[in-house]
Amino acid sequence: MNLIAPSLLAADFGNLEREMEWFNRSEADWLHLDVMDGVFVPNISFGFPVMESVAKLTQKPLDVHLMIVQPEKFISQVRDLGAAVMNVHQEACVHLHRTVYAIHEAGMKAAVSLCPSTPVESLTDIIQDIDVVMLMTVNPGFGGQKFITHSLDKARRLRQLIESSGSHALIEVDGGVNRQTAPLLHEAGVDVFVTGSAVFGAPDPVAEVAALKALTA
Repeated sequence: MNLIAPSLLAADFGNLEREMEWFNRSEADWLHLDVMDGVFVPNISFGFPVMESVAKLTQKPLDVHLMIVQPEKFISQVRDLGAAVMNVHQEACVHLHRTVYAIHEAGMKAAVSLCPSTPVESLTDIIQDIDVVMLMTVNPGFGGQKFITHSLDKARRLRQLIESSGSHALIEVDGGVNRQTAPLLHEAGVDVFVTGSAVFGAPDPVAEVAALKALTA
């Protein structure tokens, strides 16, 4: 499986309707929504009013990535967006199992993100309950950062953990995904590729999505 998930964080917020028009025409599979609170990460992005507007402009699945403290407080609001995937950080959840269970109860897939310094082994006791594990391949908080090459080894270790445990979790990556890094990540076992500036900043975003799709096939 290879899914391409453009990140709204890199979009032109003055022309979201135009951005969603090409997104809907493209081969993109998910729309990735990076929510930042200025507390868990050193930046603030956008909140539910923007996401509600965007949700009306596309029928493709929404992958809501909450880079915030206490993400469990917003499960019902993410569900009401019609989100397919709710993505929380292991580092932000004191009771991760409870949060994953509540996300499932709300009818969404549960994704858990790991910051670059958090080992994949931290998910050993919950990996069978997770639908998606997302590896941050840059430090969370800002778009356009350089890819952390150690992430390739981390993806391989995560693939081993998933297979040895009998989990069916997908591996997602976020940060520095482009034509150069995507094939390497694919070889390391990654399934879902979040891409921001590489797509939204391309002369032809539809063609760029198609190229990434082909490189990870």
